[in-house]
Amino acid sequence: MIKKKISYWVNGGIALIDRYLISQLLPPFLFSVGLFASLGVAIGNLSDLANQVVDANLPLASALEILLLKVPEFVTYSLPVSLLLATLITYGRLSSDSETVALQSCGVTLYRLFIPTFCLSLIVTVVTFLLNEYVVPNANYRATEILVQKINKEASFWQNKDFYYPDYEIKTLENGTINRNLRSLFYAEQFDGEKMKTVTVIRWLKQELNQIIIADSARWNAVDNVWDFFNGIIYELTPPNASYSQVIPFKAEKIALSRSAFDFARQSRDPYEMNIPQAIEYVQLLKLSGDDKRVRFFQVRIQQKIAFPFVCIVFATIGCALGSLPQRIGRGTGFGLSVAIVFLYYLLNFLVGSLGLTATLSPFLAAWLPNFFGFGLGLWLLWRLNG
Repeated sequence: MIKKKISYWVNGGIALIDRYLISQLLPPFLFSVGLFASLGVAIGNLSDLANQVVDANLPLASALEILLLKVPEFVTYSLPVSLLLATLITYGRLSSDSETVALQSCGVTLYRLFIPTFCLSLIVTVVTFLLNEYVVPNANYRATEILVQKINKEASFWQNKDFYYPDYEIKTLENGTINRNLRSLFYAEQFDGEKMKTVTVIRWLKQELNQIIIADSARWNAVDNVWDFFNGIIYELTPPNASYSQVIPFKAEKIALSRSAFDFARQSRDPYEMNIPQAIEYVQLLKLSGDDKRVRFFQVRIQQKIAFPFVCIVFATIGCALGSLPQRIGRGTGFGLSVAIVFLYYLLNFLVGSLGLTATLSPFLAAWLPNFFGFGLGLWLLWRLNG
């Protein structure tokens, strides 16, 4: 009877025990989100931006805009950590005040006490995913764009200068072997998002050097589905010695080439500046370019991007289990324990992710193994404590 009163006595459709636990979890959780996000922005960006303002003449208004644009990223990072700290503190206080023992004596299991935390972790997981998918990539891209425009900062993934793109013809032979032949090599000194400048294209026909195109500029013509080249020369070559057979100067010329080079240049971003559909589309372009190493890198990052929000459930499970231990866990102990757990998790994530980048593990396992391990550990601890 007491068990039913505690577990099922409802007010507004939610059991009072659930309302009580959520009311205990939310204040430390929200406080931690604000604290960790503020510290992350300050430590991760403030010093660097101050140096950019002083040394590289970055306008102060631009620096403040970048600082604000980085807030969503650090809020996303702070959500799982804040949930871990909140569960450690809340369940630690319940345990130290013997509330957990009292509830268990009334027939309430530790699994039942975990339900509101699990539900909260699901909500936080969804919020983390939405931020990480729809807000953070655009904010990060805009922050990089400001630095590139204002101080000409080098961005390793941006293809705005010294752009090259190898286009391969890929055929699968009857024996299953994949045969990849270079079809063309596209190079441009600059790319402004629409037009290539100082362009050189080398083309092969049946593995024989066939044509060289040099032009002042080129742009993709979406109407005719061809490239428009301006102010250049076409060198026709004759195999097998690749000697010049014809030299054709031109002011404007339409040339049928794959638009993959244009798409590749426009979509080149850091993986943290892409959402999942953009990253998947970019991987397809990378496969055409034959850059297997970068393909693997993006495949692992895509899986990690999907797996990251679910660390909220992992941390909530571990926090509930460790907080329910008989020893008292205060705010200071909870904070220190949170730091240790987060460090170990990200160390494991780094090591397993490295195995994915070296093709030792599949991209899926490289991203999800830390979550599987952490969630399994949390459930095992709950089982031991509940027994």
